[in-house]
Parts: sequence; structure tokens; C-alpha cells
Amino acid sequence: MTLEQYLEKRNTLIQEAEDLIVEGKLKESEAKMKDVEQLDSDWEEIKVAQANLDALRDKEDIEDIGQHDEKVVGGNVLGGFDNDIKSGEDAYVEAWAKHLKGDNLTKEEQETIAEYNGITVQEFTHKTKNTPTLIPETVIAGIEKLMQEEYPLLKDVRHFSVPGTLTINRHEAIKDGDAAWYDEDTETGLEENEFGQFTLSGHELSKAVEVTWKMKAMSVREFIPFIQQEIAERMGVALATGVTHGTGEGQPKGIVPTLKEQEETPQVIEYESLEYKDLTNAMSKIHSSLAGEVAIYANNETVWNTLANILDKNGRPIFIPDVTTGGVGRIFGRTVKVDGSLKDGEVLFGNAKKGYYLNTNEPMKLVTQDFARKRITDYVAYGIYDGDVFIPQAFSLLTLQEG
Repeated sequence: MTLEQYLEKRNTLIQEAEDLIVEGKLKESEAKMKDVEQLDSDWEEIKVAQANLDALRDKEDIEDIGQHDEKVVGGNVLGGFDNDIKSGEDAYVEAWAKHLKGDNLTKEEQETIAEYNGITVQEFTHKTKNTPTLIPETVIAGIEKLMQEEYPLLKDVRHFSVPGTLTINRHEAIKDGDAAWYDEDTETGLEENEFGQFTLSGHELSKAVEVTWKMKAMSVREFIPFIQQEIAERMGVALATGVTHGTGEGQPKGIVPTLKEQEETPQVIEYESLEYKDLTNAMSKIHSSLAGEVAIYANNETVWNTLANILDKNGRPIFIPDVTTGGVGRIFGRTVKVDGSLKDGEVLFGNAKKGYYLNTNEPMKLVTQDFARKRITDYVAYGIYDGDVFIPQAFSLLTLQEG
């Protein structure tokens, strides 16, 4: 399967899933989504196999290996930086890191960066200090992993990577003609559906990482994890907070404001002192078709000082510590996850994958700027994102009563 075939098939499956959502066929749509996930997994395996094959090709010109005592250097090792011969993503990762560190680049490394960023070598070399460069996929994967470890809700929401505006037709309601019982002489009524459009545009998220020139002297192997950690810490909190508390003005629309702005706030429960009945009430507000994949999110203080101390009617803790399910414990069999983007006292029940959509409109890039007198370099990371609640009934919120 070629890249073009993969993209064509993936786009077809995405469109089919969206059409099924419009028709209200959520189970069928979920099956299509799983097909997309399987296709992505197959493509990753194909890329690895191709890379391994390319590595073997690189060795074809080496003759009589067994007849010499000299150490033969060559071949590609995925994820490594010690090879003399590199191709594809590995080559870009090292060239990109050397560029950020201010090291001199070879002609081949300049060509690699220019090719990956869709510019000419002349454009890159003449604007090398302020030309935005795409962050390599493997580096972004590391950044996203660090973000999601700190903010599991950010991991659990459904992610898209659609350039420009993402628009999905959404089935709102059946206004008339739903299934009903009829006597023999009565004509079956026609179904009248109400549709709306769910639209994600884009908001620019940017964070600066300040690095001293002394720190820039570190090796490429040390520099990449360092820059991953720095970007993840700064971008992660902003993106995660956008998902939970974003206003929708110049940033994603968050889950908490969306639930609080609903008429009569049916998905929000205020409490003075959190009790067992409040938790059961919150669980009851999740739509039945979405309840199976619900998780419970709260920050560290709320989990251990509030949730972990709630007792049932028999005086037994309802919180069961358990780190095997991807969280820190379980309540009602649902995984409890510590998420630092939620405020003290907030407890969010949610099927995040079906309830919230987050789109990456433009992949993360990085631009550098040197400040000679201070002997520092600013690394400014930015990307374009948007997110919003797709199904409010996928969530319920427990919040501490004000005043």
C-alpha cells in the first residue's frame, strides 16, 4: 500500500463514519472509526517494514564483508542517532536538532530540512534564523506522550488532523415520525429530522522556551529529550486547559463552560460536601448509549482529599486504588484519572472519545530567535488547534458550590 492509497482509503473511511453519525447510526460509526484505527496501525507497520528494507538496501554495496577485519559502518537503525548513513525521519530529526542548536549543517542536511518544510534550500539558508520548521513526527510523538501523561483527558478526546475548517453534520433530533405503534388502518408517519453543523476552525497556540547558550552545547541525543520536555510542559497545560475550561474565544471551547452554559444546566451538579449520592447522580446524567466508556477525571488534590474519602452507606470507601486500568483507582468500576487541568473540587464524568472533538489544523512548528547580550535563544513553538463538545450528554460535572 502506497502513501496515496493509504490517505485515500483513510479519507473514505472518515467520510463514511461522519455520514453514519449524521444518520444517527452511532454503533456503525464507531465500527468505521475502529477501521480507521486499524488502517493507521497497518500503515505504521508498513512504514517500519519499508524502513527496514531501505536499511538492507543501504548495505547492498558492501562486498566481501566476511573477508575483512575492518568494522563495517552503515545501515539504518530506527530511532537511533549513531548511524553514519541515515534516511527519512531519522535524518530530519538530527538535521532539525542541529539547526536548532545553531550547529553548522552539511549541504545534505540543509536539503533535508528544506524538503520536509516545503521550501527551497536558498529560502532556508537565507532565513535560517527565523524560518519556522516542522517539528519531526517522532519528536511530536514524544511531546504528545508527555502531555497526555500529565493530562489524560487530552489523550482520551477524539483527535482529528484536518487542515482548514473541519465541518461535521450532526444529527440533533427526530422532530416527528419516530418509531411508534399504529393500528392497521393508520398510515406510518414520515420521519422529520433536525440537523446541525459542528464546526472547528483554528486558534493559534504558542509558547516560548528560553534556553541558555551554554545549554545549547549539549549533544543532539541530550537536546531532543530536553526540548520535548520543555515544549510539552508549556504547550500541554495550555492545550489541556483549553479542552476543559476554554472560552471558545481565540481558543477551544471547554467542556466545563459548555455544560455550565446549557439552559438549566442539566449536566451540572453543585455540592457543599461531596457524598455518595452526588456521584450516583452524576453517573445517571450520562446518556445510556455512552455510559460504557465513561472515566472520572479530577485533579490530584480532589482525588485524594475528596473522592478517596467518600464512604458508602455501610461505611466502606467507594474508591478502589488500582493503577492497572490507566488511572489511579476505580469508582463504580470506572477508571479515575488525575488530570491537572481541572480545578479543585471539580469532578468530571465523561466519555471523552465520543463527547469531545479536537482538531489539529496545522502541525506544531518551531522558530528560534537569538539574544546575544543575554546569551539565550528563544524557541517559540506554535500550532493551530480547535476543539468543542460534540455530545454534551457524554459528560456530567460535579462542582463545589460557590459562596
